[in-house]
Amino acid sequence: MTDENVGDGLVKVSELIIEHPEVRSFEDLKRLVVAAANSGYRFLQFDVKPEFVDTPRNWDLALEAVFYHGDRKPS
Repeated sequence: MTDENVGDGLVKVSELIIEHPEVRSFEDLKRLVVAAANSGYRFLQFDVKPEFVDTPRNWDLALEAVFYHGDRKPS
């Protein structure tokens, strides 16, 4: 992910999954979402539900949390 791909600042969950076939789990996807946020994306669109075995029921809240809070740990 590079800054030139940021465009309008929106990244879709489907784009992340399609562009990164190495992502094999929800935990991998969370790391990718953090990387997208850190590279300059400002908005995350939940256009598809990730179909990984470890995808939790509240997958959208989990992705939103890591997108907006990054990899910061609670103090």
